[in-house]
Amino acid sequence: MNPWQLLSRTDRGAAYNVDGMSLDDYKVVLYRNQPDGWVAEIPAIHGCYALMPTREDALTELVSVFELIALEYAEKGLPLPADSTSIVNA
Repeated sequence: MNPWQLLSRTDRGAAYNVDGMSLDDYKVVLYRNQPDGWVAEIPAIHGCYALMPTREDALTELVSVFELIALEYAEKGLPLPADSTSIVNA
C-alpha cells in the first residue's frame, strides 16, 4: 500500500499554485529516520519535507509544508517545479 493512501484526499490538502499543481501531482518519499521518527518529503520541491515521530504525523505535516511552499510560489507568481522524481529502488 502506498503510504500516501493513509491520508484521505481531503487531508492531503487543497493547495494549488498558479499553474494548478496540487500535492497529488508529486511523488512522496517516506522513510525511517533512525533512531526514531519518520521523514516524508517531496524530492522535486527543495525544502518540502517533514520529520515527525510517526509516519502518519509526517505525512500530515507534509501537507502543511506543501501548502506553505505552494503559497510562497503563488505569491511570487512562480509555478511549482514539475515532478521528475524517479523511484529506482523501492
